[in-house]
Amino acid sequence: MNVTLILACLLASTFSKNKFGATQKINNICIKNKLTSPGVMDLPHQGYRATKPRARAAPSAGDSVLFDDTSSAAPGMNSQGFYTPAYNMAGPSNDMQGGPGVNNLFADPMASAAMMYGSSLANQGKDMVNKEINRFMSVNKLKYFFAVDTRYVLKKLMILMFPYTHQDWEVRYHRDTPLTPRQDVNAPDLYIPTMAFITYILLAGMALGIQKRFSPEVLGLCASTALVWIIIEVLVMLLSLYLLTVHSDLSTFDLIAYSGYKYVGMIFTVLCGLMFGSDGYYVALAWSSCALMFFIVRSLKMKILPSISSDSMGMGSNSKPQLRLYITVATAVFQPIIIYWLTSHLVR
Repeated sequence: MNVTLILACLLASTFSKNKFGATQKINNICIKNKLTSPGVMDLPHQGYRATKPRARAAPSAGDSVLFDDTSSAAPGMNSQGFYTPAYNMAGPSNDMQGGPGVNNLFADPMASAAMMYGSSLANQGKDMVNKEINRFMSVNKLKYFFAVDTRYVLKKLMILMFPYTHQDWEVRYHRDTPLTPRQDVNAPDLYIPTMAFITYILLAGMALGIQKRFSPEVLGLCASTALVWIIIEVLVMLLSLYLLTVHSDLSTFDLIAYSGYKYVGMIFTVLCGLMFGSDGYYVALAWSSCALMFFIVRSLKMKILPSISSDSMGMGSNSKPQLRLYITVATAVFQPIIIYWLTSHLVR
């Protein structure tokens, strides 16, 4: 058996002597050891191999392995550049989180120019709106009529309900500018008329609810009617002053304020009517009407100046005080009519 193996090794060695030098060395080792090695070799012969595979040894550290360990390293970039070396599987990049991407957006000169242009357009639009508003209504003048405090409101309500005890009706000025309402109790304001108008609407809704006649349509009609009456009254006053060429320092806001003071008496009249019936209503109506007329006459007397143009409808100089008196009395007499018209249907 040993002789046969030796002959096979010699034949294989002779056949591949030039091509397989490593096999010659192995055969010499086998002959030297007299084939006593336990392993069986793979013969690199064409079409021949050993019957039993040889156990593989572990590869050395220097040899290349078939698969790389990718558990801790990121995949490399291929030839097309589909993968980036800094790809992070743990979370989104900073661009997706709005970090450096947002900073790059603001750092972009085109984006900064667009933002500056949009801001300039917004400022121009704001200035145009304020200019158009100031053409019809001055915001500073409107603020003047709301410059009130609690002390002024209490004093003004007392004057509206008990004007007979008030002595000084003159409006005070400081350097040709009237003092604010909180500094002068005789100055007109828009805070009391506004709050009185809202209170009147709420009181009207309560009165209609007590009488089982409440509905949103009726309440809306009541509010719109009260608002329209104020507008009509102010327009009539402005038209009268213009046609009669009466020079006065009354502004539109002044007329709205004096026309809106009637809502204080209307609230008092409706409350008395709800608590004391029709008798209480008429007594309160008489009191509030007389107080309001007295207040309007004394207030407008200080506002309407007695100067009239020389060509005013051929009137003489002796008619100037009478004309001012007619305007003030007509305005005062008109107030009780509106009070009765707006409150009579709320008390039954």
